[in-house]
Amino acid sequence: MRGMAELVMTADYANLGDLLVAVAERYPENEAFVDGQQRLSFGDWHTKASSLAAALTERGISKGDVVVLTLPTGLDYAIAYCAVLLLGGIVTGVNPRLGPGEIAGILEQSAAAAVIEPAPADRRIPDGFAGLRITDEEVRAGYAHTPLTSRPSVTAGDPAVIVWTSGTTGAPKGAWFDHAALAAGARVSGLLSAPFDRRLMPTPFAHAGFMTRVWDQLAFVMTTILTPTPWSAPAMLAALVQEHVTVGQGVPTQWEKLLVLLHETGTMLPDLRIVGTGAAKVSAELVHDLSKYLGVPVLARYACTEAPSITGTRVDDPPEVLEQTVGRAQNGIRVRILNESLEPLPLGEVGRVAIASPFQMRGYWRAPELTAAAFTPDGWLVSSDLGTLDADGNLTLVGRTSEVYIRGGYNVYPLEVENVLTAHPDVAGAAVVGTPAAVIGEIGVAFVVPAAGREPTLEVLRAWCAEHIADYKAPDRLEIVAELPLTSMMKIDKLSLRRRAASAGPQSKRR
Repeated sequence: MRGMAELVMTADYANLGDLLVAVAERYPENEAFVDGQQRLSFGDWHTKASSLAAALTERGISKGDVVVLTLPTGLDYAIAYCAVLLLGGIVTGVNPRLGPGEIAGILEQSAAAAVIEPAPADRRIPDGFAGLRITDEEVRAGYAHTPLTSRPSVTAGDPAVIVWTSGTTGAPKGAWFDHAALAAGARVSGLLSAPFDRRLMPTPFAHAGFMTRVWDQLAFVMTTILTPTPWSAPAMLAALVQEHVTVGQGVPTQWEKLLVLLHETGTMLPDLRIVGTGAAKVSAELVHDLSKYLGVPVLARYACTEAPSITGTRVDDPPEVLEQTVGRAQNGIRVRILNESLEPLPLGEVGRVAIASPFQMRGYWRAPELTAAAFTPDGWLVSSDLGTLDADGNLTLVGRTSEVYIRGGYNVYPLEVENVLTAHPDVAGAAVVGTPAAVIGEIGVAFVVPAAGREPTLEVLRAWCAEHIADYKAPDRLEIVAELPLTSMMKIDKLSLRRRAASAGPQSKRR
């Protein structure tokens, strides 16, 4: 095993294409990807990407062109991603769950020159699309093409990647990153990246977790292990064991289900060195149970599409930090809380989370007005998340601007209520949304998954909330559910819950 000093140094390269070439030359036999029975080395990754890039050049794709990938997560996607960047193009992917209207909006907003799609043709692509349509069969045929003999000059400031917001609250927006931002991602990755790691990738490749992290993978010569689609705890466990995964990644829901399976089977994971989780509330109990069973540090991370790394907990954080916060800013990143006038707020006051980071979007693609609204005049990215900072720099999230509801003139932050509800012994999971109501304006509806053998009631949970937070924040209605709906990113689907809350009556429901 070679040491860090011998790794390809990321600072020596201006663009991802140059870095790919260097890593492929130095570590050609190292595995870059494992997808079931399919394996791809760094050498083959570069060779196939270079050959495909040459084939795309003959089809008219050149520097600055946007290429949209609707391919499923897999080796072809990873190769096409690098092929576009080798040409100096701009690569973007679409969430596999997006519908025709959303994809049509992405194609229009991105001014895409081409779509690389699975065969038969992706029916979600509008008939009027004027760009090239290239199938995965043509992609694989391109691997046999003669590799590129020359590449265009690409600077660190050239656009590289566009990542689209989930679209659950409106039309998708494209957060774009240049090569310098991708390089910064490797510098701020912290304990979750180490030389020659074997890292589990449980999210779709169109997600920021892959789209903005390829530089990180190359810089540390890491192997990406894919879990089968659709996700399941047994499949995740099999991948962890069989592929000797060292970095386990997943959202809290996935780790909760995996932990149950680990206890049932008695399986141990001796190769694992660290676990990373986030994208949803991470309970101190989950962190404690995982760490105790696996014997490795468990870190909770907070990020968003526009800034794929923001804060994280530390190995030595006390339980209350894990329970109540998402940790402190990562190295090289700054966080502050702003009011509606974009002025900094004192410690402890609720406001919008703002980030200053080398690893954040440069703007929304072809949307100057949206970009201007997303940044302060001095360059801080203003997120849609609401939170507070304490004296140690720990960030506590209380909700999103789009989720806040006003009950009788008072703002209620759903995440704050959810944190209280999930601390009750009768509750295994909870999500709170606001819904219109006569006279009072809006009320809170709590969707609750009961703990095993428990039967929570509205009266009990309202009394519990009143002991911990203001009484007006207690939910007005209770919906008992077997499970909470999730988006493709394994986040709670608040949009579907709001629709359900609006369509249901005022009574407490049992499912």
